[in-house]
Amino acid sequence: MFPCPFRRFPGLLVPPGPDRGSTTAEYALCIIAAIAFAGVLYAVLKSSAVNDALTAIVVDALSSGR
Repeated sequence: MFPCPFRRFPGLLVPPGPDRGSTTAEYALCIIAAIAFAGVLYAVLKSSAVNDALTAIVVDALSSGR
């Protein structure tokens, strides 16, 4: 059995000094960016031009089998 390296070096996973908590802030910024991107994507997909194009694609796909 291998010894746990984190017991030997307890401060290995804790960033020193002022960088503490920066990972949480980076995750928060990524989540905010993902939500903003989702909002833009939703607005684009709800527009009438995209709705008409998607409707035409679906109607064409469903009617081509006959």
